[in-house]
Amino acid sequence: MSQNKIETDSESSRKVVFFSTRPYEKNVFTALLCERNKSLPPRIEATFFEHPLNPSTAASCKGFSDVVVFVNDNVNAETIDALKHADVEHIALRCAGFNNVDVNAATRAGISVSRVPAYSPETVAEHTLALILTLNRKTHKAYNRVREGNFNLAGLIGFTLHNKTVGVIGTGRIGKAVIRILLGFGCRVLCFDPIEDVSVKKMGAHYVSLDELFAMSAIVTLHCPLNEHSHHIINESSLAQMPDGVMLINTSRGGLVDNDAIIKGLKSRKIGYLGLDVYERESELFFVDHSQEIIQDDVFQRLTTFPNVLITGHQGFFTEEALEEIANTTIDNILSGSNRL
Repeated sequence: MSQNKIETDSESSRKVVFFSTRPYEKNVFTALLCERNKSLPPRIEATFFEHPLNPSTAASCKGFSDVVVFVNDNVNAETIDALKHADVEHIALRCAGFNNVDVNAATRAGISVSRVPAYSPETVAEHTLALILTLNRKTHKAYNRVREGNFNLAGLIGFTLHNKTVGVIGTGRIGKAVIRILLGFGCRVLCFDPIEDVSVKKMGAHYVSLDELFAMSAIVTLHCPLNEHSHHIINESSLAQMPDGVMLINTSRGGLVDNDAIIKGLKSRKIGYLGLDVYERESELFFVDHSQEIIQDDVFQRLTTFPNVLITGHQGFFTEEALEEIANTTIDNILSGSNRL
């Protein structure tokens, strides 16, 4: 297991351990901490682990006041019990979603939890549109053809996005950023959210029931949190309500989609295009190079066989601006306790 440490010479410091840390994250946090630690205490003594946090690795947190985790770390009740025995005070998520953390168990253990509720929402919104446009105009396939000297346009036909009806499920910061871009393309935008936002209506989008959204949308894109109400919101029943050939995009959380239903929808051509930046069992796959291995996830492997499926490895957040915002907010949460759940 790889470990790197940034130390301070101040007695007034917080010892913080980062899990599932990739080199690009370490670089951003290291630069930020070097700058932050020049100011008044408390300063941060940071240790970076590449391996994930789970019940087996939680014992390594002894001596740390804060643990910093990402989307695929397993912070369940068993992990939290181990963190409590290690005297950990705070769990800081360097992401917006917190469905991988048993918040109730953390509360019972007296461990506070914080997250990064908003970081450059345009970042994920732009990746959402990149999936839509790539699937539609098949630029990924055209790129490969041209590199091989093949300029045949057969099979590359798309549709005009202007005037198409797009259904946006979830109108938080990312959902609203997606809506602004879609309206700029001249789309008719329908929305569903349990809490309607007046600013969304002022932009020109229309709130409808979930059933209406499914029935009327040529494209459905997901931007809602994963919870007991939204789990598998895309399933066999909801797909049956959608028009044939619908485009489905998920850049939010993998658990929003029932993969068995999705595969059936692809085989029946109910789903004409599928763009995924997240996957329900991505913790065993994403953020790691498996190119020299045989991937054992049969569902994921099946999805990759369809010519109308485009999957990216949870990179919707991955811009320089977003990483800097994530790092700054995470450190602020550790130092000041802001944004705690």
